[in-house]
Formats: sequence, structure tokens, C-alpha cells
Amino acid sequence: MNDVPRSPKCHHCGTPWPGDKPRPAYRDTCSSCGAYWHCCLNCRFHDPAAHNQCRIPTTEWVGDRRKFNYCDDFAFRTDETRDPGHMEENRRRAYELLGEPEPKRPTLDDLFKGGDS
Repeated sequence: MNDVPRSPKCHHCGTPWPGDKPRPAYRDTCSSCGAYWHCCLNCRFHDPAAHNQCRIPTTEWVGDRRKFNYCDDFAFRTDETRDPGHMEENRRRAYELLGEPEPKRPTLDDLFKGGDS
């Protein structure tokens, strides 16, 4: 595994963080898509399986994880697994690792076939 730290990227579009500060201001937005930088989805502590969806146990509930928040514990997530461009590649690698064929994904026509009514 590569231990080189990755630069933070926008949770929505994958644009690299343009700032030289370790964290964004509360209302800073991505110049490419307008998503907030200081939000749960960009934070290394965000964990959908944890209490309040955060690994910091004292964190207050945040209703919309995409919106900016005033959390003092915010730290950029830098792992590649959250990069939207790598999702398909990670899925392929998982099936390859398990030695299973990747299931055929249904097409829109398959999903919306008319019934025999």
C-alpha cells in the first residue's frame, strides 16, 4: 500500500483542494461544483456506521452531511476510497480478490420492463 499522503479532494466531484491551509473555512466551496469543503463527507472522521455517523464520540448530530458545519474536529479525508472516480475500480478489485465473477449490472431497460398486465 502506498503511504504517501494524498491531497484532499472534493467529496462530490474529486477536484483537489486548492488551498494551502490544513482545513477550509466553514463556508468555502469547491470552485468546480459548489460543494462545501468543510462538511462531514470531506472529513476523515465521518463514518456512516458510527454513532452520529462520526468517529468522534462527542460530536453533535449534523442533519445534512453535505452542508457546511462548525465542527472543530474537522480534518480532511485523504483516502482514495472516497474518490468518486475510483468506485468502479474498487468494486472490480473486490470481486477479483474474492475470486467471484462480477454480476452483470441491469440496464435501464431491464429495470423498467413493462409487466404482463
